[in-house]
Amino acid sequence: MSEVTMPRLSDTMEEGELAKWVKQVGDMVEKGDVIAEIETDKATMDLEAFESGVLQKHLVEEGTVVPIGQAVAVIGDGKPAEPEPESEATPAPDPDTMLESQHEPEPEPDPESVETPSSAEDKLRMSPLARKLAHDNDLDLDSLTGTGPNGRIIRADVDAALSAKKNSGTATEKPEKSASASASASASASATVKTSASEDDAEVIPLNKIRKVTAKRLTASQEIPHFFLTNVVEVDRLIALRTEVNDGLAEQGIKVSLNDFIVKAVAIALRQHPEANSSFNGDSLLRHRRVNVGIAVATDAGLLVPVVVDADRKTLSEIGAEVVALAGKARDGKLRLEEMSGGTFSVSNLGMFGIDEFTAMLNPPEAGILAVGAASPEPQLRDGELVEVQKMKITLTVDHRALDGATAAAFLRDLKGILEQPLRILV
Repeated sequence: MSEVTMPRLSDTMEEGELAKWVKQVGDMVEKGDVIAEIETDKATMDLEAFESGVLQKHLVEEGTVVPIGQAVAVIGDGKPAEPEPESEATPAPDPDTMLESQHEPEPEPDPESVETPSSAEDKLRMSPLARKLAHDNDLDLDSLTGTGPNGRIIRADVDAALSAKKNSGTATEKPEKSASASASASASASATVKTSASEDDAEVIPLNKIRKVTAKRLTASQEIPHFFLTNVVEVDRLIALRTEVNDGLAEQGIKVSLNDFIVKAVAIALRQHPEANSSFNGDSLLRHRRVNVGIAVATDAGLLVPVVVDADRKTLSEIGAEVVALAGKARDGKLRLEEMSGGTFSVSNLGMFGIDEFTAMLNPPEAGILAVGAASPEPQLRDGELVEVQKMKITLTVDHRALDGATAAAFLRDLKGILEQPLRILV
């Protein structure tokens, strides 16, 4: 028999929410089978069994937030584990104690502490975390509908009720003891309705873990002294080369995007300018030996940045295939820890949305990120003749603690040169 514990699934993860049980108690599991889905600070990931056997027990319910290392399930080689008794048998009373208690008057019970049958049922039909959240937010337990096993109320149900409460502006409060208290609560609820209505009835959407961590990291990035550099790149040759490459590789089913060329060009420029492939580390700089380029990917859950490791050593087609695979995993919430770790520089491309120019936020501890805009035709005088040229703006965000202006400018200048002479990308 062995315990399945909450693993560390990302470098910033401290706890995970057990979003869904895939395997139920009594199910046979093989090593490598997915037994649950875990929502981390970066994505929803699979929790796999590390040995074969029978899933004997769920130690936590769906919706429970669990610290790293805490057991969540038990796998054994036999039948499902017997449920633990609710309480130990009450020992026989001491006769002397009984005699003393007969002569002492019984204290008046505290109405708040008396557990009625209904409150006992509440404990059975509601998880401890859900009960605490409901209590802390003054939710009426009778108003909650459970979606857990056998109608049990779990955290997700309380979160949904809180969201509905905020949307409507009316508090589902616990019943008060007196008529005056009820009147006061009613007046308060009425005031809440008016206040909420005056604030344009906004929908309240709770943040998932990914968006919470993104907000935290972006706030931290604003504390970094940074600056921006922008350059304009002529991309007619790059677009033509991409078309030629895709035509030549069509029979092999290989297709590369403009962004793949940019990732490869960035990797080449980083190899030429190792100062740009660095991180600020307090009283020192870390100059990374490997060129690992992060690719910003928008997902329904939030922004994720999978990493193309050793991008400078990979061919264009290898980068293209890897980016497609990583982006697909990101959108499906299937990225592994190692696929999101170790980035030394990032690329964010909004050109496909028709955005001409933007600045990207740093992704600490990386010292640089490149923002790529859309390619668009512009008139230009060339040899005294007006011609149409495809141009694209690229903007570099730099951690000023790691790079100075001249070093960053040299990097951006050489990156522009690589993109304008794209055959260098294929060499």
